Amino acid sequence: MRTTLTLDDDIAKSLQEKAHATRRPFKDVVNEALALGLGVMDRPGEPVVYRVTPASMGTPRPEVDLVKALALAERLEDEAIAHKLDTRK
Repeated sequence: MRTTLTLDDDIAKSLQEKAHATRRPFKDVVNEALALGLGVMDRPGEPVVYRVTPASMGTPRPEVDLVKALALAERLEDEAIAHKLDTRK
């Protein structure tokens, strides 16, 4: 079957180099590359297993009130959002 393809320059160059190196027609190299690529596309990928290694940050110091720290973080976040909304006007 005849068709027209628009290839990225780097892909076309790689295919031409492969055809030249293997002394095979360009269309054979393109067909082989497409067949291999389609075969890979049909296979489901292997699931990536993520592992998280927890790290102890120690116990909070007695003078640090975590409730106040969370409230401070919340207030700072609210101020940042308000500022962002004000600058859009």
